[in-house]
Amino acid sequence: MTNESIKSALESILFVWGDPLEAKTAAELFNLPVGDMLHILRELAEDYEERRSGLRIREADKAFQLCTNPENDDYISKLCTPVKEKRLSQAALEVLAVVAYKQPVTKAQIDGVRGIRSDRVLETLMKKDLIEEKGRSSGIGRPILYGTTRNFLLTFGFESLSELPELEDIGSLTLDDDLEGLDVLSQADPDQLTLPITEE
Repeated sequence: MTNESIKSALESILFVWGDPLEAKTAAELFNLPVGDMLHILRELAEDYEERRSGLRIREADKAFQLCTNPENDDYISKLCTPVKEKRLSQAALEVLAVVAYKQPVTKAQIDGVRGIRSDRVLETLMKKDLIEEKGRSSGIGRPILYGTTRNFLLTFGFESLSELPELEDIGSLTLDDDLEGLDVLSQADPDQLTLPITEE
């Protein structure tokens, strides 16, 4: 198959699949090395941008998903019934920022930075698929380690964690100096700080 025919097939797959498609999975479908598939997928994403298509292909953690062009959001919202949104609370943003910058991190370490228990906030963020368990620490009691998910990258518009805004000293991350002062995650697109929720 030529690159163009592979791109055509990938467009169909991305449209039908809906969820992020891992480059590794796509490579297996076409019996290609993962590196070659990554190149083709990124080239396809560039094709969409160059022709100012109404669709885009976004990448997060070497997975690719078909989505709409943000420039057309106003027209889409006029047609579609508005989705009720619930903004992440300040507490959720605080915990999310600690996990994002210090991962893998234990609950005790998160509580230490915030100075308050984070049990309920962690549970909420896990339900929203923004953080997940990454294993267990080798420390006493082998506490659970938490890290961000691929959905975290997609929600805040990052391709990888390397795109997080830089902090001067992550090792001394504190709530007063860094999280509230910089409002770290709000440096992403403000609209992405709201997550759709459905009525029960």
